[in-house]
Amino acid sequence: MTNPSFFKRGLAIASLALALAACSSGEVPAGHSSADRNEGHTKSSSGLPAGNIAAGEKFANTKRPPTNQACVECHGTNSDSKLPIDPVTPRLAGQYHDYLAHSLQMYRDGDRAHALMSLQAKDLTDQQIADVTAYFGSLQNDKLRDLHGVH
Repeated sequence: MTNPSFFKRGLAIASLALALAACSSGEVPAGHSSADRNEGHTKSSSGLPAGNIAAGEKFANTKRPPTNQACVECHGTNSDSKLPIDPVTPRLAGQYHDYLAHSLQMYRDGDRAHALMSLQAKDLTDQQIADVTAYFGSLQNDKLRDLHGVH
């Protein structure tokens, strides 16, 4: 007669192995926007082309429809004179490029919602997202730190 707990444990291990195998079988990393998955982008976890910091700075400082606001008007640049407009607006300066890129892709594709950001991001191209996130990622921010090896 078979031990029921042994059978359950074996079934759980087999299920976990199948789940792990399913997660690693795709060519394009998980988390790409639907538009990027169709393009097959794989250069970063966000699937975007390389960003240009100077183009991103120009973009971040340009007022854009439909809200007629520039990125830096709300998010600042982290200098003393250009902090975010209020404590609940995210500080983008120094933030990780891929985090910002994934966020903008999700706003653009309708996978993440915010009254202003969804409108601002809906017409962004992959290159615009890459550029503006390269710019914000290049800025200094003493409030963010890498947590690798903190244990």
